Amino acid sequence: MSIEATLIAPDQLATLQAAEPVVIIDTRDADTFAAGHIPGAVNLREVFTFLATSTPEGLQALKATFADALGKAGLSGAETAVFYEDAMNSGYGQSCRGYYLLTWLGYPKIKVLNGGFSAWKAAGLPVSTEAATPTPATFPELPMSDVMLTQADVQAALGTDTVLLDVRDVDEWIGDSSSPYGKDFAPRKGRLPGAKWVEWYRFMKPSAQGPVFKTPDEVRAECATAGIAPDDTVYLYCFKGARASNTFLALKQAGFTDVRMYFGSWNEWSRDESLPIETGLPVAASTKSSKKPELALAA
Repeated sequence: MSIEATLIAPDQLATLQAAEPVVIIDTRDADTFAAGHIPGAVNLREVFTFLATSTPEGLQALKATFADALGKAGLSGAETAVFYEDAMNSGYGQSCRGYYLLTWLGYPKIKVLNGGFSAWKAAGLPVSTEAATPTPATFPELPMSDVMLTQADVQAALGTDTVLLDVRDVDEWIGDSSSPYGKDFAPRKGRLPGAKWVEWYRFMKPSAQGPVFKTPDEVRAECATAGIAPDDTVYLYCFKGARASNTFLALKQAGFTDVRMYFGSWNEWSRDESLPIETGLPVAASTKSSKKPELALAA
């Protein structure tokens, strides 16, 4: 599956839904889902809310939880899974978290509704308040994709050429808040040592249907401002793997070939006092020197 084919527009989804087996997964909360959703969609809020650790036990629990939940939603391997949220800039990347999890689990057919439910409504497509009853399936056991990082993987990358890319909101990056759930939700504030920062919002742009992903060229330009190239090894993190999933999709769409994510992210890292962090405001190294540059004399 090409990454370009991952993002799907509302009219394309409507056509796909009529042509082949599709399981549409709404990642919003139950009340918002009940107020109106894409006809036939299944509500699976856990895609956004489940917190994971990167221990072997934690990753096994993550795999088991979503193999069970996605099977109950109707995914057997034959169906295309389509995730959506309300709008691409308001759900902390929750639909993309579904994309990332299924990518990790090796599922072959995954799409994300570009623009989310807001774009669906803006296109004048039908909205339902009826709860769908999915036909349960057995989620397939497939070869896992190498996109998941453990805490040990990140520790080993500190001080190397690997790009540690922090995509959290600015208040978390500068150490003013520990999480989107409150300033002191996690025990420590700061960032991974040596990390670079591109706020996750920067990979989206306005459109008539609401925020959508930027083009591959625009994504590469955003990364270039932070000194990140498409052939770099990039390790992503945020707080719990949602916003970083949005960036994961953006970078893969833009041709970045070696991109993985620390899914445990700051929620896990900050709780281990033995792990190093940077605190306070980030400070750039000065390019000025007290020594005046030597002038080259003309021959």
